[in-house]
Amino acid sequence: MQPVQREEIIDFVTYEEKRADVRTEVLAIKAPRRVHVGEVMTFLFENTATVRYQVQEMVRVERMVRESDIVHEIETYNELLGGPGELGATLLIEITDEAERNAKLTAWTALPQHVYARTEDGTRVTAVFDLRQIDERRLSSVHYLKFPLGGRLPLAIGVDMPGLVAETTLNPSQIEALRADLA
Repeated sequence: MQPVQREEIIDFVTYEEKRADVRTEVLAIKAPRRVHVGEVMTFLFENTATVRYQVQEMVRVERMVRESDIVHEIETYNELLGGPGELGATLLIEITDEAERNAKLTAWTALPQHVYARTEDGTRVTAVFDLRQIDERRLSSVHYLKFPLGGRLPLAIGVDMPGLVAETTLNPSQIEALRADLA
């Protein structure tokens, strides 16, 4: 997958003028890349367009003009992209009740060893979490991870941790979106 290049990022004033159209386009791109697993987990598979949008939004919100700041955002968000044969994703753990969220994020510290993609040949590929986000005492509610698929197409995303077991079979539009991202 091609990383976002500096020349793709426009100034925040020009972007603001185009934002409504860009947002509509990116939401359409994100839709088949959003996978809900169980009741509280959402995986958003990233690609160049979603990362470009995130960088552009940060430039807009922060009113960035300094070149080094813009380049830093590009480098940071490009880390979300999968490398050759892999897919990158953002995992959101969505528990609205604060007490419940705190309890589960403390109890679920083993989650990084239990998230997987099931591929077309039946193999379970365990996700690789960003180690900078791992805390032995508590999970974050947002994680960046990669699925090192070796180019194999995922057909399902799941978790197999005791007390938290769920798997979502991908629908045809999700499979096609991820196939395009792996190409």
